[in-house]
Amino acid sequence: MKSPRFRLRSTPFIAGVLAGSLAGASLGPSPARAQQQQAPPATPDGAKPAKPAKPAAEPPVTIHIELTAGDKNKPVEGASIYVRYNESHKLRPDKLIEMNVKSTPEGKARVPLVPKGKILIQVIAKDWKTFGKWFDLTEDEQVFKIHLDRPPKWY
Repeated sequence: MKSPRFRLRSTPFIAGVLAGSLAGASLGPSPARAQQQQAPPATPDGAKPAKPAKPAAEPPVTIHIELTAGDKNKPVEGASIYVRYNESHKLRPDKLIEMNVKSTPEGKARVPLVPKGKILIQVIAKDWKTFGKWFDLTEDEQVFKIHLDRPPKWY
């Protein structure tokens, strides 16, 4: 049987260090640490002070989009509506979220669960010029009225 490469020698110094660290651990916390662990001072009426509230994230909102097109402002059916917004993260890079909805025969679309802030709305419809614009969401339910124009003629 081979002997181990390193041997632990028992010297009076090592024994003293171990005994001192074990004895110190059993005495309890130091006076400086005990002061840090004390409760915060009470208010004059005897109640504990309230903890500062964390800023709550604003709840997502619903947006309504109404599409019209042409000189007669007729509703646009079956248009693809893309809503893009940034989802912010604390530890990793922000992520661009995209939602896609279609317009109804009345030219309306509803997009739920969109956070307040800047959003990009893009509309793509057959036979109409593509629309895209950044908007600021400030209210709980917001209606965006978008008018599409004829595409330019190609010669």
